[in-house]
Amino acid sequence: MPEWRITRLRGEFVITFEDASGVRRRYRLGTSDAAEAARRAPARYAQLTRPRGTSVADLWSAYTLDMAGRAVVVTMSHTWKALKDRFGQIDGPSVSIADCRAHVSARRAAGISDGTIHTELGHLRMVLLWARKQKLLDFAPEIERPSKPPPKEAWLTRDEITKMVEAANSPHIALAIRLLIGTGARIEAARELTWDRVDLERRMIQLRDPSNRARRKGRATVPINDTLLAALKEARQGALTPFVIEWAGEPVKSIKRGLKATGTAIGRPDVSPHMLRHSAAVWMAEDGHSMAEIAQFLGHGDERTTARVYARFSPVHLRKLADSLNV
Repeated sequence: MPEWRITRLRGEFVITFEDASGVRRRYRLGTSDAAEAARRAPARYAQLTRPRGTSVADLWSAYTLDMAGRAVVVTMSHTWKALKDRFGQIDGPSVSIADCRAHVSARRAAGISDGTIHTELGHLRMVLLWARKQKLLDFAPEIERPSKPPPKEAWLTRDEITKMVEAANSPHIALAIRLLIGTGARIEAARELTWDRVDLERRMIQLRDPSNRARRKGRATVPINDTLLAALKEARQGALTPFVIEWAGEPVKSIKRGLKATGTAIGRPDVSPHMLRHSAAVWMAEDGHSMAEIAQFLGHGDERTTARVYARFSPVHLRKLADSLNV
């Protein structure tokens, strides 16, 4: 749930919160008594954030407000642009399979990949299921979407990573490469990492910010290897901000362009931040580490997810079964 708080406005208590677009909202609670304000605030907030109708646009707005602060809301601001014209004014329970198929056809005709369409309609499904759970709808209609494409296969070798670090045209890109491959972190976790969560003495990194209660995809606490330790010690000496990855005294908003340039320089223009995380997992699997250990390192909530993607890279995967077939 997003955070709301009780503040004062001209001597009267009000409930204050930020909506899904980041705009601060303040509403009077009708009392100057602190205890009574605390009693009224939860019901007032529920009333204020309850959708006025059951159109997809109403429900979408209510969902993003309820989930304010979570990473998915940022992504949903983009998927809504693709969905709003077709689905926005439709009553939630009235969304049909035909509507979904029409969306798929139009998006494919526009050159949009099935993976993107799968995500768009998945967000629509998520909103409608949430509305049913919140008793805003009696039922959530079925949302048909394309099959989820298989995960991308590309990964980088150790030699390619070494060449990328050497080819990096700025220190923060080289450090980001070391950090991403050394921790298997998602790019947002690495970009938001601050020095107070890097313990150089105990050689541990806490990727999750304990002060941020918003739900994030798995962010683990991971050990620091020798190579990463040396890079972090050097960076710490010249740090100008609380952020591990910084440039010109400011935290960086993106490293995609710098990473792309570095990959292109070594003949791998397909490099992306996620490819480094994927490469870290492949290396661990190739070295024979268990799927349970890899899942914990990557912050996966379900070991089966890890096994489905990475078990085939393990030299010991199914080895016992193969040995049973000796003649």
